[in-house]
Amino acid sequence: MIFEHLVLGFTFGISMSFISWIVGMALNAILMKTKYYEKLSNLSFIKSQRLNRKIGIQYFKWIVKNTFFRFFNQKLKLQNRNTDLNEIRKEMTLSEISHLIGFTFVAFIAIYKGVTTGILFAFAMMIPNVLLNFYPSLLQQENKRRINSILNKKSAMTS
Repeated sequence: MIFEHLVLGFTFGISMSFISWIVGMALNAILMKTKYYEKLSNLSFIKSQRLNRKIGIQYFKWIVKNTFFRFFNQKLKLQNRNTDLNEIRKEMTLSEISHLIGFTFVAFIAIYKGVTTGILFAFAMMIPNVLLNFYPSLLQQENKRRINSILNKKSAMTS
């Protein structure tokens, strides 16, 4: 019974996480038209590089770069030195916020399933949600910080 709840919750969590990507993109398209979007585009949950290393963001980055996930968002690639970093940052923000919306969507469903089905089912649901929504958002935040650093250096050089 316990193993069954874990397996069912995990597979349901994977399914819901993929569905949440569509929900995140749709709600993000609406959210972009509000005055709050600028505040959301500067989120930073984890500012510490050390903490990012401790939670394994570098391993997650490797997985994204070296598996089929690299084909998902082709707009986030740096083609060459002439790539517009502001445009890349904008695409990262879109991705980051869409994943956060998706994470929240699945978290609410997990809470509901925790009440109706069981806490173990909900916990198992949250594992793929963290891996498929929360970690991508954290990775985008780290990448945006790196881009911000480069943009700040460029603007300091031109001033």
